[in-house]
Amino acid sequence: MKIFRYTRWSLARELAFVVGALIFCVPLYLLVAISLKGPDDALVAPLSLPSSPDLGNYSAAAQSEPVSMLSAMFNSAVVTLSTVVLLIVFGSLCAYAIARYRTRLSSTLYYLFVIGIILPHQAAILPLFSVLNELGLTGTRVGVILVYTGFMMPLTVFLYAGFMRGVPHEYEEAAEVDGASPMRLYWRVVFPLVRPVTWTVAILTGLFVWNDLFVSLVFLSGTSNATLPVALYSFAEVSLGQWQLVFAGVAIAILPALVFYLLAQRRIVAGFAGGIKG
Repeated sequence: MKIFRYTRWSLARELAFVVGALIFCVPLYLLVAISLKGPDDALVAPLSLPSSPDLGNYSAAAQSEPVSMLSAMFNSAVVTLSTVVLLIVFGSLCAYAIARYRTRLSSTLYYLFVIGIILPHQAAILPLFSVLNELGLTGTRVGVILVYTGFMMPLTVFLYAGFMRGVPHEYEEAAEVDGASPMRLYWRVVFPLVRPVTWTVAILTGLFVWNDLFVSLVFLSGTSNATLPVALYSFAEVSLGQWQLVFAGVAIAILPALVFYLLAQRRIVAGFAGGIKG
């Protein structure tokens, strides 16, 4: 058994990690400190701790205009969760067909999805806006959910297809012998085996949708269905110069993602590790 020896290089690495962690903590410190200050302290001494924390900044930011942060948070949650569910259901089924049925059509579809990852989705915004406008879906949560699902579908299929190709066929053959239907075989046998990549897809696509400003700004700006990034963007314009309010709004915006990471950190790490291994 190799015995680990604590050397000067070990100390240097630990110090480097500590310094790196402190550097990453500086923006978080500034965010919390400025969000708790009054308007004068935020401009005069932005780096110091607040002398008397002002929690009223958070209530003012939560009731922001034209869309309140709480309402926008609900919209973001609906859009993000709906998009992730649609991607997992339809993306995994599409990837399963591509991975299991090795035909010229499936190979062509796979490469088309790969091209879809490379192409910038901003190039399709104007045609999509025109189509959704004709269908009466602009300014609605349904419309933006469909847009996000379409944009993230190539990455979802790519990840699932690569993982499913490594799943042994014996599990499916055993289920077929027992008389399982194709859909029952997939949902009861194959889908549980790709749980690690499911977590990877949920995290990557969920974070993109939750934090994205561009698509939501185009399709939801000026409506009551605006998501959190759009509401924060509008609030920053209205509160120009009142940085304590803006920073309080940013703190409210990142709070759900932070809580999610704290509660699901083990599954997140296992999902990425399993997805990479697969």
